[in-house]
Amino acid sequence: MKTASFDVDAQKGFTPLCPNELPVPGGDSIVAALNQMATHAQLRIGSKDAHSPHAAWVVDSHEDMLRALPLANADLTWVRHCVPGTPGFELLDGLPTPLDYDYFVWKGIEPDLHPYGACYHDLAEKRSTGVIEFLRHNSVERVLVGGLALDYCVKTTALQLRRAGFEVIVYLPACRAIADETASLALQAMNEAGILFAKNAQELDMPLECQG
Repeated sequence: MKTASFDVDAQKGFTPLCPNELPVPGGDSIVAALNQMATHAQLRIGSKDAHSPHAAWVVDSHEDMLRALPLANADLTWVRHCVPGTPGFELLDGLPTPLDYDYFVWKGIEPDLHPYGACYHDLAEKRSTGVIEFLRHNSVERVLVGGLALDYCVKTTALQLRRAGFEVIVYLPACRAIADETASLALQAMNEAGILFAKNAQELDMPLECQG
């Protein structure tokens, strides 16, 4: 079975290295697990948020985040993060450069777009980023997923891949979540969609019927 690994938004802006952005606890400690995950795949894919500092969903303080917006492709407010040219935009040290991945997605570039998943540019999932087509073209059947954050972009990317027909395994050591409550809900949603979870590297190679 041909397998790809997917490093979702493993950027400094989602770690304590950039405390004014969206610092996911422990987000800067997943590099070894992501690199390990990649050794179990034939292709390696990555993604990055690439946001305008003046995006329509930007608010100035963390206290003003997660408020609903009447926008078609940005549902909640967030503080400024992952702006090209800033440290928060950079991938974590120890990962490949974007051009060294087999396929790479930059997302949320337009000021009115704030997608979570890396497979579509829009929340309605009508404008593909090309990653699903790339996987199909390369006869990939299984995708291993890790990155930041588990409860938002990792979850949405994994669900998009599953709906596209791929077998999906989320590698938990390569993920960190923003909050326990939303992480629990994300795991439940992924489990209900038929996504599997690997707690260690050995489980990445086990037959699917042995995982859960």
